[in-house]
Amino acid sequence: MYGADPGLRADLERRQVSYVLAVASTHRVTTGAGTSPAAMIARLLPRRAWQRYSAGPGAKGHRWYDWAWASIDAGRPGCRWLLIRRNRRTGELAFYRCCSPRPVPLAILVKIAGLRWTTEENFQASKGLTGLDEHQVRCWTSWYRWTTLAMLATAFLTVAAATEHARRPAPADQIPLTRNEIAGLFSALVIQSASARGHRLRWSTWRRRHQRRAKTCHYQRQARQP
Repeated sequence: MYGADPGLRADLERRQVSYVLAVASTHRVTTGAGTSPAAMIARLLPRRAWQRYSAGPGAKGHRWYDWAWASIDAGRPGCRWLLIRRNRRTGELAFYRCCSPRPVPLAILVKIAGLRWTTEENFQASKGLTGLDEHQVRCWTSWYRWTTLAMLATAFLTVAAATEHARRPAPADQIPLTRNEIAGLFSALVIQSASARGHRLRWSTWRRRHQRRAKTCHYQRQARQP
């Protein structure tokens, strides 16, 4: 889970963070005032308890949310919190149970919760690029074989993208090769006929350049917002 960010992984190992687990709004936790659902604790928090942090960079800028936390399960070993995330536009709430042997700052818990997006992206990539969800489940053996092939294909695309980033960094005016782009190029240049190879490569370069400009514009527009 933490492999995408070596610096964060080292920090977590140093601080010995145990887990950040998403829970439902009806999940009951125990605070100094008693046991109640997580949603009720969020309603009782004062306005000054909310702090603005980014859950990580996205395609259209940083994913800013309001965050708050409350100590729970007093008397049990270690430090335990209820972490609450609030959407700045819609007010939608999300809740996480957190545990650590020692105190950690709120920003560290926010970073861990933000890594959930990386896991969701991997599932979406496996579904869209390698057909993870397109099998017909009739027996365990067929499901196992299909899922294994889909995971191997996703691993191939991931390793190919990482190798390309390390050996041949993208030009300043283009985004790096993504798994989606590599899948398209592999299909067009390896599986299908290579008669239009030059056109396909030019189209890939144009699209990555356009995506780079779009991403830059999104971040600049976000930076100008209060």
